[in-house]
Amino acid sequence: MKVKEHTGFINKYRYSISILKKVGQLREGPVIMVLVGLIVVSSLISPHFFSKVNIRNILTQVAIIAILAEGEAYVILTGGIDLSPGSVLSLVGVLTAGVMKWTNLPVCIAILLGLAVGTLCGLTNGLMVTKVKIPSFIATLAMMAAAHGLALIFAKGVPISTFPPSFRIIARYVGPISVLTIIMIAMLIIGQLILSFTRTGQYIHATGGNEEATRYLGVNVDKVKLFAFSFAGFCAAVGGIMMNARLDSAYPNVGQGYELDAIGSAVLGGVSFTGGIGSVGGAFMGALVITTLGNLLNLLRVSAFYQYVVKGIILAVAALSLSRGVKYAK
Repeated sequence: MKVKEHTGFINKYRYSISILKKVGQLREGPVIMVLVGLIVVSSLISPHFFSKVNIRNILTQVAIIAILAEGEAYVILTGGIDLSPGSVLSLVGVLTAGVMKWTNLPVCIAILLGLAVGTLCGLTNGLMVTKVKIPSFIATLAMMAAAHGLALIFAKGVPISTFPPSFRIIARYVGPISVLTIIMIAMLIIGQLILSFTRTGQYIHATGGNEEATRYLGVNVDKVKLFAFSFAGFCAAVGGIMMNARLDSAYPNVGQGYELDAIGSAVLGGVSFTGGIGSVGGAFMGALVITTLGNLLNLLRVSAFYQYVVKGIILAVAALSLSRGVKYAK
């Protein structure tokens, strides 16, 4: 009997090891294992981690970061980078809030206007990169500053609140899941379907993998980049509207730091800084790692100042990934 139990234990152990090896072979494998390890550690350190309230909070908090990371992943896949999603999020937030508060326009029109402004910001980034030939780092840095300034000017540096009841529906729950989480899931599915099953998705990967070869094959690389940047702007706009609903107010500075979360999530999720490799699912896993880590630090009542240090470490990991990616690419 003991021999059978011992044999069964060995078989289970071998099966577990084989699963870990298979997960490790995936590009998203490392972030999956980090996430699992983080969840285990969190549950051991804090007894409140697996409470219904805390799980709801994590799913709600990750929604905005994941959508921003999705847009960032599109841009990085083409070989670029977007530093503006946080500022665009703030700009769209105050614009949408202002339209709802100071005009008689329907809520749906205010939302569509916000989505259009965010997409236009992304398109402007793309035009600066493809037509003016400004490096994406500089172009999006300029957009980050401009959008931040416009948000402060429009809101006059103060929060905008008092939204119509119909807008607050976005912040409600459908059973145990928030509407924000449902929006996130829909956005992630759409984003991954585009990358996996459309020519546009193939061209995005190809452009980041080898831009000159892709151009030689007759692909309009500029249009591909314009789409990627525009989609990133759209994602930032969705994030801004979701942030309004979550906070029930629009703050002109609320997006500061979210660009770091978006970039860190994408890179931690296996999106290569050299372009051409990565997925929306991986970016989502990276966002879960960042959100879960932040949630644990909050449960432990760690100061927000120290949490910035942790984000700095995450960026260091991203930089290490970049240097290795460049090395292997060469």
